[in-house]
Amino acid sequence: MNKIFLITGSTDGIGKQTACELAKTNDTVIIHGRDKKKCLSTIKWIKSKVKDAQLDFVTADLSSLDDIRKMAAEISTKFSKLDVLINNAGVYKHERELSQHGFEMTFAINHLAHFLLTNLLLPLLKNSDSARIINVSSIAHTRASMDFSNLNSENYFDGYYTYSLSKLANVLFTYELAERLSGNKITVNALHPGVISTKLLQSGFNIAGSSLKEGAATSVYLATSAEVEGVTGKYFIKSAESQSSPLSYSKEYQKKLWEASEKLVGLT
Repeated sequence: MNKIFLITGSTDGIGKQTACELAKTNDTVIIHGRDKKKCLSTIKWIKSKVKDAQLDFVTADLSSLDDIRKMAAEISTKFSKLDVLINNAGVYKHERELSQHGFEMTFAINHLAHFLLTNLLLPLLKNSDSARIINVSSIAHTRASMDFSNLNSENYFDGYYTYSLSKLANVLFTYELAERLSGNKITVNALHPGVISTKLLQSGFNIAGSSLKEGAATSVYLATSAEVEGVTGKYFIKSAESQSSPLSYSKEYQKKLWEASEKLVGLT
């Protein structure tokens, strides 16, 4: 039966490569980008590589909670189920910028957007025979500290601190969601894609890394491999289960971040 994949931030970098690799499965891949032009350009590029690719697309500015709600509603109208959600989109900001809702942009896009989108798409994921949620984190999460009074960088801002905090949030969210979904047919896992040559790496760290194909490999593995069927609440590096940071295993932090995120995005 045809599977439905959705990858956020799939008009560029690792997300685009992941979409291209998954298109080879002959299943349906939903591209997400900020605008229609970039999505159509990505579809054209993938079809030049994978002739019979089955592709669709949705658009949303992930810094806008309204856009995320509209996108989730559009997907829910168009599709009766969702088999794999890959929360891939990410940004690195050097200056403190606020979204239209007043959230610091890195935290808004890297964590809050995916927290809201995932929760809104849970009914579709529950319609799948065995759904998978995959959160693209980063090894940078191991450098983060958790200051709940500064989630929005309201007290102090540093580009790397804020990025690493958002990536720790991805892992905390993964573990809490896996716990909440235990007994369902949905698995939730997080990953570090590697140090990969992307615009984010260049902008944030001014270094080069490995190929995009290598960067997409663990996402593709977690999305398709029979080896991880039923595996949930884990963190992966190079398609192998790994240990995340000690902080990420704090049940207190997992629950506290979930409750704070619910409040921030207006989810009950």
